Amino acid sequence: MGTLTERETEVLALVLEEVSTAAIAQRLGISRRTVDAHRRNIIKKAGTSNPIGLYKYALRHGLSQNQNHNQ
Repeated sequence: MGTLTERETEVLALVLEEVSTAAIAQRLGISRRTVDAHRRNIIKKAGTSNPIGLYKYALRHGLSQNQNHNQ
């Protein structure tokens, strides 16, 4: 497992809030393909492919759904 980049952390926080890929892209000013790439990297680094695993990863690493991110 690897450490998430700052951008991956932002994307994960939004994913945990169930924000759509299109909305994440718009909020962060990046393309949908870039959001998808970040999601793939997050899944690989977290060692899971399901939402529960991502949530557990976030909790273990001190990430919160309410973390500040660009809105």
